[in-house]
Amino acid sequence: MNQNANAKMVTKLLFRLLPIQILLAAISAVNGIVSSFFASNYIGVAAMSAVGLYAPINMLITSISIILVGGSVILCGKYMGQNQQEKLQNVFSLNLALSVLIALVFTVLFVVLSVFDLTGFLTRDPEVRPIFNRYLLGQVIGFVPLMLGNSFASFLSLENKGSRTLIASVAYILANVLLNFLFVKVLHMEAFGLALASSLGLWVYLLVQIPYYFFGRSHLRLFNRHISWKQSGEIIRIGIPGALSNVYQTVRGLIVNNLIEIVVGAVGISAFAASDSLLRIVWAVPMGMLAVSRMLISVSIGEEDRQTLTDVMRVMFRRFLPLMAVICAAIIACAVPLTRIFYRDPGDPVYAMTVWGLRILPLCMPLSIICMHFTCYAQASGKQGLVHVLALLDGVVCVAGFTALLIRAIGMNSVYIANVLNGVVTTLVIIGYAWMKKRRLPRNMDELMVIPDDFGAPDNARMDLSLRSMDDVVSVAEQVQNFCAARGIDKRRAYLAGLSMEEMAGNIVDHGFTKDKKKHTVDVRVVRKDDDVILRIKDDCVPFDPAERLRRFNGDDPAKNIGIRMILGMARDVQYQNILGLNVLTIRI
Repeated sequence: MNQNANAKMVTKLLFRLLPIQILLAAISAVNGIVSSFFASNYIGVAAMSAVGLYAPINMLITSISIILVGGSVILCGKYMGQNQQEKLQNVFSLNLALSVLIALVFTVLFVVLSVFDLTGFLTRDPEVRPIFNRYLLGQVIGFVPLMLGNSFASFLSLENKGSRTLIASVAYILANVLLNFLFVKVLHMEAFGLALASSLGLWVYLLVQIPYYFFGRSHLRLFNRHISWKQSGEIIRIGIPGALSNVYQTVRGLIVNNLIEIVVGAVGISAFAASDSLLRIVWAVPMGMLAVSRMLISVSIGEEDRQTLTDVMRVMFRRFLPLMAVICAAIIACAVPLTRIFYRDPGDPVYAMTVWGLRILPLCMPLSIICMHFTCYAQASGKQGLVHVLALLDGVVCVAGFTALLIRAIGMNSVYIANVLNGVVTTLVIIGYAWMKKRRLPRNMDELMVIPDDFGAPDNARMDLSLRSMDDVVSVAEQVQNFCAARGIDKRRAYLAGLSMEEMAGNIVDHGFTKDKKKHTVDVRVVRKDDDVILRIKDDCVPFDPAERLRRFNGDDPAKNIGIRMILGMARDVQYQNILGLNVLTIRI
């Protein structure tokens, strides 16, 4: 398969998954905007400060969730690529169990802090603190559904069931708006009602997702009697580097809030909360981009698919970055009308601070996409040193450090500028890491990613083909046989490999290509590994499992599906998976 064809398939897959993942990432952002709107318009500036003060706590809970989800998804992607179903099920069950246990621990902890007024380390403002305590008490009710909902969303995406998460997301948004209107505007429950509406909305989100695992055709079981807790450490070990940035951002939030409160005052926290809550909707775009890339990166590493791995990064540079730049330009142009959602008096200091936040902060987003993607790749490929450096710089050092240096000179704008400088520094570090490892500036994507030379099958041990029509299929058997013969495979197995490829690929073109009016491609790979010939056929047609077809249709009639019967009988091993909406058939001869 040529590079352009593979890149087109990767691009198509990423953009097909992207809308759902953006919506998933936007859930908390929508919550933030709704909360900020009702806080600023119906309660007051002090309530808006409470929303801003809660941000580091929310980041902490989200960090724990990212550790579990990130580690689990990367492990599951590898197990899917290796077709290890038992390990896949255990990771799923273990993720859910850990999510519930950790959420309950944090629920108890923050109930104690709010009830006994132990939140002085977050704010010393006597007006804001009691409001913040009530807000925190309402938020803890949503810890369990927040963590479980994030997990289910990721696993549903792996099963290509993003539509259910889409329905859950819409239900959550509607519930959040309606409950805020009821609790805040009608019942005047103020800060507690503001938080309670968000928490109950998260329960709605979770309850819409769960039924698929009871009544759907899930490959994963919701309840597993025998959970191997030994993999907890592996999930956390893999997940921590990717979540370190969020952990550091929790620390950064505490430091920056303290600097703002000392130098600018509570009005600065309110302005930052307003601009940040709006931009979190926009942040859903790069977070969605990262989510789809993470899934494909982990599967590519599991399959040792070098081409797809580099194509994901090429799509990020060529498609994701320009798209993000256009979105950011639109936000900057609309800074004033967006500010009026929360504040309407141009003479109020909080108004001007919010406008400048919306004009400067978006500039950091394109650079952040680069940092997030390389952190994800480094996490999945075991480059822990780079992960820790990027997480520390991106999470706390750059933003907190630049803010501390500039805040007394330029005030609130220092916080916004610090975020942009952070993106510049992390991008330079990524280039510098590749330069250090390769002893020269990177000249291509492989060198920029520092992919090991022994990753995947070498060029002389594999053949990639792209099939778009039955004419291509006709010649594939001869090409496969010639490949095998040139690498010392005996004539019988070379013939079987060619026959298997022609039969299975022809079946896809003949039946899969005609199910809809879309253009499809069959990605064919032949690998000589040890003494085996491995055939991998990947397509983006409707799901089709050859073995399942034999079991369900004409299983007792030897005259039916004779081609599939022949291949399954001749091959030493045949494995089928549907990964991210792609059919992946692996035949070992």
